[in-house]
Amino acid sequence: MQIRLMVNDRRYSLGVDPSLRLVDLLRDVLGFTSVKEGCSEGECGACTVLMDGKAVTSCTIMAFQADGSEILTVEGLENRGELEPIEKAFIENDAVQCGFCTPGMIMSAKALLDKKRKPTEEDAKRAIEGNLCRCTGYVPIIKSILDAAERMEEDAGTSS
Repeated sequence: MQIRLMVNDRRYSLGVDPSLRLVDLLRDVLGFTSVKEGCSEGECGACTVLMDGKAVTSCTIMAFQADGSEILTVEGLENRGELEPIEKAFIENDAVQCGFCTPGMIMSAKALLDKKRKPTEEDAKRAIEGNLCRCTGYVPIIKSILDAAERMEEDAGTSS
């Protein structure tokens, strides 16, 4: 079946098998290796991407269901060679250890920060509750989300 979608601001028109999952399309067909497959059941969050602005687990979505959608992966966050505030915050707050969960965490955090500029600690916890991490204990991840929100607020203040 033929589908059309936009991934990281690039348009694609592809013929896909009806049994192809979005995670496989993104990773294996299009080469976006930040999209990790962990559990294959939507429980770990490693494959989280933004689909039409909403954080979704791409292992639970069939590729044909993304027809007409806009998908954003970590690869699409880079802006003219600059990391997004959330990426910088993850690095500077040591929220990256083994790195397997990091892309999914970042995408869940981005979905939150796109909706809520001044999230609380509870908001940050809720945003990543579908993402599992075995290394960090979540404290540096939550700190990174709140730090990124502050950075974005400062950037908005200096650009107005």
